[in-house]
Amino acid sequence: MTFDYDAIKTNMIPHKVADYTYTYGTAGFRTKAFLLDSVMYKVAILATLRSKKLNGATIGVMITASHNPEEDNGVKLVDPRGEMLEQSWEVYATKLANAKDGETLAEVIEEIVAVNKINLESEGAVIYGYDTRPSCPELVKCLESGLKASGAKATNFGLLTTPMLHYLVRCINTENTSDAYGEPNEEGYYKKLADAFKTAVKGKTRLSKLHVDCANGVGAPKLREFLTHLSEDVLSIEILNDDTTTEGKLNKNCGADYVKTQQRAPPGTQIAHGDRFCSYDGDADRIVFYYVDSDGVFRLLDGDKIAGLAAMFIMELVKDAGINTIKVAVVQTAYANGSSTNYLSKVLNVPVSCVPTGVKHLHHEAEKYDIGVYFEANGHGTVLFSPDALNTIKTAEAQTPAQKHAISQLQALTELINQTVGDAISDMLLVETILTNRQWSPEEWDQAYTDLPNRLVKVVVADRHIFKTTNAERQLVEPAGLQAEIDAHVAKYSQGRSFVRASGTEDAVRVYAEAATRSETDELAYKVAQLVYDRAGGVGPRPLMA
Repeated sequence: MTFDYDAIKTNMIPHKVADYTYTYGTAGFRTKAFLLDSVMYKVAILATLRSKKLNGATIGVMITASHNPEEDNGVKLVDPRGEMLEQSWEVYATKLANAKDGETLAEVIEEIVAVNKINLESEGAVIYGYDTRPSCPELVKCLESGLKASGAKATNFGLLTTPMLHYLVRCINTENTSDAYGEPNEEGYYKKLADAFKTAVKGKTRLSKLHVDCANGVGAPKLREFLTHLSEDVLSIEILNDDTTTEGKLNKNCGADYVKTQQRAPPGTQIAHGDRFCSYDGDADRIVFYYVDSDGVFRLLDGDKIAGLAAMFIMELVKDAGINTIKVAVVQTAYANGSSTNYLSKVLNVPVSCVPTGVKHLHHEAEKYDIGVYFEANGHGTVLFSPDALNTIKTAEAQTPAQKHAISQLQALTELINQTVGDAISDMLLVETILTNRQWSPEEWDQAYTDLPNRLVKVVVADRHIFKTTNAERQLVEPAGLQAEIDAHVAKYSQGRSFVRASGTEDAVRVYAEAATRSETDELAYKVAQLVYDRAGGVGPRPLMA
């Protein structure tokens, strides 16, 4: 199939080009679905060019807007090893998306081809998937139009969670190599996770039922399919919020983002003391856990808690396996709770690195370590094993039964954990593995440390781009003088901390605050939010404490 400039220019005509400025950010393109027709067409062309640049390696395209409202949608590219699109190509994505006509589009394509020395005669291979949003079928058609015009060898994998697409891309590109990642199909994904989980919990008593809120998203049918590979006596799950056909339900008052930001269970959820709950987001790449304590108080176990649990367990396994050469580290962002950072660095004595917000920053930093654990507080994260660490674990020879068990557990974890990206199903199984091995309740897990109360407040602004940060986004450089005013507020509160950063997906900024008590935290959060609103062009209602 050939790359046809005339077809590319002609086929663009039916696709609506909105009067809108697009930016390829951390999550790819993400906005109202009706603005994305032409973007899908152009992303398809970029995916084909990326594949041609990489000698025909398969590139992935995922159509989703994750935890965003149902009327939104988005699209992102996945590079050959299941990682996010190389950062230097994000600029090309933005340029293509903003091309207003066929001639301009062709000029941008010619620039990409020339700068990257792309042979247009070489093969381009692209796979794609999408979530349950009602806008997906129409956007898929736009994508397919671009794939056809650019001559891609294209495969539609249909309805997928985002992590499943990442998995498939890596599997396809490593098939029949020494580092083959798995079978390149849905069944292979389910089987890999199920087999690893069975090994990891072998001989242990099954925990009580886990109630899983699937945000009325794609995680529901995919989790249900996965569970056919495990018997009830290995893992007991009840799926909640699984309505993927009623319009308006996706992520509405449910899902990981709702639970994390509202710090409460979805409305109508009945939780008794001793019950175990977790929530996915709309495309199943985030997860948070929660329970109620003996006083009936809601308790959240977020990404920070998952990172602490994973780091503790993996460090103990490495020690018990007698593999002293492997070092474990944890990567966090400024949103990590101050208590979690203290627990990791002072109690577990594990190195902790802080990077700017965004999965790509966490992922790249985690790659620097033998075993890098990274989770954002919002519940998105995973564990990465370096090639050397994988080889060491694979070839380790046990001297004692205890070492043999630890090595077996580590080997199972390397299969259980989706190392391409955060994965709600995989991360759920990781947590279940650890809690099953420990025979811990949520309370026992939660006892590692007590979170400082925290609050996240969104402030809608006229222009998010005026906010510039430094020190892994923990301090504002611009607007000038605003950081000093924030610091003055923070200084008034015990264990106070607050920072402000622009959203990557909308004209808003997010204010994070934590302090010793809930009332102090809320007061600090809203004082800083009001400061930002007053000093930096707030739009709509001024933030007020409820």
